This record gives sequence, structure tokens and C-alpha cells, in this order.
Amino acid sequence: METIVTGVLLGGTYALIAIGLTLQYGVARIMNLANGETFVAACFIAFWLFTSYAINPLWGILVIAPVAFLVNWAIYALLLRPLVDRAKSQGMLEVDSILATFGLLFLFQGLMLRGFGGAYTSYTFLAERFDIFGTFYGLNRVVAFGAACVIAVLLYLFLYRTRYGTAVRAVAVNPNSAKLVGIDVAKAAALSFALGGALTACGGTLLSTFYTFNASMGVIFTMKALIIVIMGGVGDVRGAVIAALILGIAETAVARLVDPGLTLAATYALFVFVLLFRPQGIFGRQQA
Repeated sequence: METIVTGVLLGGTYALIAIGLTLQYGVARIMNLANGETFVAACFIAFWLFTSYAINPLWGILVIAPVAFLVNWAIYALLLRPLVDRAKSQGMLEVDSILATFGLLFLFQGLMLRGFGGAYTSYTFLAERFDIFGTFYGLNRVVAFGAACVIAVLLYLFLYRTRYGTAVRAVAVNPNSAKLVGIDVAKAAALSFALGGALTACGGTLLSTFYTFNASMGVIFTMKALIIVIMGGVGDVRGAVIAALILGIAETAVARLVDPGLTLAATYALFVFVLLFRPQGIFGRQQA
């Protein structure tokens, strides 16, 4: 039971980075390999705000998320939109976007190494015990999971209870058909890419409250997000959430019962299993 609860608490924060990549790839059709760098950058900014100005990371989200939104909007408008306009097919756009964001990965990683160094970093926030079903867990993990749930609910309300959220979902299903009903696909894609970056930054801020991180870890989180997105079904937010919880439980189980050094191996083994037996993902539809 302890392993399941710990895994769910971890998976809740994984879900935000996965949802962020789901929006960027499922709606904007951009495979953002620098998504993990946004995640780690948010960790460092939360650390800096807390240690330098004593700003609670939960309040820090109100600063970090809007900044991430604007930065990702600028990246899409200045770097990626020209690639979208010139792409003659979805395959060409995917290749171009992978190459472009692969370069951004090293740019952001270099800036973080320059600004914060390569050492592992952490800080103490809500390092208290919290009782769940008679077992004690870190209060920082519980609070991070609760905040992630609130953010996920707000995203759900936006996507399923607002007119513009419906437009975003329509673009995710079929951008060509969305144009026929008057939806501005370009704006929806830009919004989704920027919103995906903001959600990823929220996940990084929350994870930093109980996780040790460094400037070179972004690629690991990008790969985890990619695995979750494919497991859940490309473009499906519900699948991303469930896949993130499954991944969190799997990693926790392997770390506790086998060896902490094998958590990545278990992650990729789970990924291969999904590719072999359900390549369309948990909620994805089988291609005709």
C-alpha cells in the first residue's frame, strides 16, 4: 500500500509535464525535445525564489507559469511557426521540429549550467510527516500532489467547459476540419504550445519541493513525458494522467523492491511492453 501511495504522489507531478507535452504534440503537432529543460528550469527558478526571497513555491507558480507561457509562446512564434508554415506534410514538420527543439535543448541546458552550475540541488520545504492510512509520507509530496490535482482540474474545465477549450480539442482531432468551422488553427496551436510549457513549468516547480535535480536532467524528464504520452495515447489528456500514475507506481515499486538504479530500465521496459501490445495507447484508437 505504501508503494502505491508513494507512486501516485510521484505520478501526480509527472502528469503535468506529460499533459504539457500532450498539448504541444497533440494540438500544435510539435515534438518538443526541450520540454524537459523547461521542467528543470522551473525547478531552479523555484529554488532561487525560495532561497533568495523566501517565496513559497506554491506562490512561485503564479510567477513561473506565466513566464513559461510567454517564453514558449515566443519560441513557437519566432522559431517553430515558420517551420509549420513551410512544412509540406506532417512528417516533414515532425522532423524539422525535432531538430529545432533538439538544438534548444542544448541551448537551455548550457544556460542553466552557466547560471546554476552542474551540481545536484535541493531545498527544504514542508519536510514534515503526513499520515495517510496509518503510514507517514512527506508533507511536501502530498501538497505537491494536491496542487497538481487542482491544476489538472482547472485544465479540464478549460478544455471541456469553455468555447476556446472546445476549439483546442477540435484542432487536436483534425486541424483541417477545424478550419472549415471557423477555428483559427494557428492561434489554437500557439496557445496550446505555450500552455503546455506553462503546465510543464508547474510540474517542475512542484517536483522541486521534494526532488534533487541538476541542469543536465532535462532529457530524462523529456523521455519520461514522451513515454507517458505514448502510453496514454497521443493527444489524450486522460490517458496521460493515468499513464503518469502507472509510471510513478512502477518506478516506486522497482526502487523499493528491486534496486533504485533500475527505475529507468523499468520505465523503458514498460514503454516497450505498451508498444508491443497496445501501440495506440490506453485511450488511443486503433488506426484503420
